[in-house]
Amino acid sequence: MRNLRFRLFFLPLSAACLGGAVSCGVTDAGNAPGIVPADVQTVFNKPLYTGGTWGMRVIDLDSGTTLIDLRPNYKFYIGSVRKTFVLGEMLNQVGPEYHYDTPVYRQGSIDPSGVLQGDLIVDASGDLTMGGRTNPDGSIAFTSLDHNEANTLGNALLTAPDPLAGYASLASQVAAAGIKEVKGEIAVDDRLFQFNYRNEFTVTPIFVNDDVVDLSINPTSNGMPASVMYRPVSSALGVNNGLVMSGAGTSANINLEPELPTCIGQPGCAAEIVGNLPIDFVPPVTNQYPLIRTFRIVQPSNYARTVFIEELEAAGVKVDAPVVEANPVQILPAQNSYLPANHVAMLTGMTFINDATLVLKVSYNIGADTSLMLWGLTQGIDNFDAALAAEQQNLAANYGILPSEYNFVDGAGGGETMATPTAVIQMLADMYKRSVYPQYADALPGLGVDGSLQDTTDFESDPTLAGAKGQVHAKTGTTVTAVGSGLVLTTQALGGYVNTKSGKHLAFEVVVNNVPISGLNDVIQSFQDDATISAILWRDY
Repeated sequence: MRNLRFRLFFLPLSAACLGGAVSCGVTDAGNAPGIVPADVQTVFNKPLYTGGTWGMRVIDLDSGTTLIDLRPNYKFYIGSVRKTFVLGEMLNQVGPEYHYDTPVYRQGSIDPSGVLQGDLIVDASGDLTMGGRTNPDGSIAFTSLDHNEANTLGNALLTAPDPLAGYASLASQVAAAGIKEVKGEIAVDDRLFQFNYRNEFTVTPIFVNDDVVDLSINPTSNGMPASVMYRPVSSALGVNNGLVMSGAGTSANINLEPELPTCIGQPGCAAEIVGNLPIDFVPPVTNQYPLIRTFRIVQPSNYARTVFIEELEAAGVKVDAPVVEANPVQILPAQNSYLPANHVAMLTGMTFINDATLVLKVSYNIGADTSLMLWGLTQGIDNFDAALAAEQQNLAANYGILPSEYNFVDGAGGGETMATPTAVIQMLADMYKRSVYPQYADALPGLGVDGSLQDTTDFESDPTLAGAKGQVHAKTGTTVTAVGSGLVLTTQALGGYVNTKSGKHLAFEVVVNNVPISGLNDVIQSFQDDATISAILWRDY
């Protein structure tokens, strides 16, 4: 469940629109605008959605014809469908092939014996992956269950690449440049931008493993410590294991102390996993081990500095500075004053279409917020609030989307993110006309293929929908709110494109707000229902 919040937002709802037999003012026949097809209405009418409010807008992209138009001007909570805006704007601004490269510079001279009488500085660029998600074929690695959601959903699937590959590459280049020892300091220049992420920690333009430490947990024997391995392994943050196997039928109790370790940058910094893991425990979602949890790297510059030093030493470069300490920003020169002659290494980032693919496929919230910040930098803006304000002007001037049609509080879809179906479809329709459309559409999750839509549709239960596999590319948006002892599905939304069975090209959004739910299974069911609706569009239009 993404973006877990602890406020309930009540939306106005007519008594006649409670999701039962009444169809909220629309009939269930034909395909004129505002009329919801019968098979779609059947989904709307499920008991699960009693009390919920539905919206839906579908257009034929080639003819401009509106096919379905249910509450087009109602401001719905849209969650991560918000990401379709900021990633689209970024692709239009910088292009799919643009990449954020991370150079290393020296301060001081290198003597004939290979000793740098000075410092090494990593000039952080905002590269989201720093080489840590690159597959052998050069594509970006992601799974259908991303590690950034491990603690929220209760599990994850880890990618295969070495999360420190980029830092190892930089270290090897430093050694190849003839530097055998660094007498001065190692620092990360993180002044490009900084912003606070949901009042939890600061995001900077340097990343290591998406700024999380992954714990892979496996069972052992009753009464014994569970097996806990972690990555990256670094003296920046140690992990102590206090998780013990307990008897069959006991309750699982797994705690991270603390989940947000603030000691990173201090010698001996460590966090601990504690509690008990029943011997018969079945990991959620995947139903198999390993079970994944994560600690958040809340001091990313401090952590990256330590990792870089460790990789330098592994590459044969002696570093005289402390391995673990706060990032020594006091040694940094004036911003943007680095000389080409002092350049000693460069990590070439993945093309931005790969970054966009990661953010959209797995709904990577920090990546979306960082993308908004990077877009702001293209406008000469280096703070988050100003980037949001500039984006508002951009959407009005270049996409025809007015501020009255939405409320965006970040780049990811958190908080009170809202938009009308008209605004969402306007963005999608505009992107359809752009040169980047093929890459943009492909970066969205593919129905039954990858990302958050990989496992959302049971095609076997309705063979007439099976052909929709791979023909829908759309972004999910999910927000769950805890209310007392209960839960409310504040939003379940899906917005994107359908290449229909008949050859039409559609843009669509379907969204439901404020649905009381009993737990994760209801969230999964709503995912599947949205996916089924998109498959119905493929079949029937």
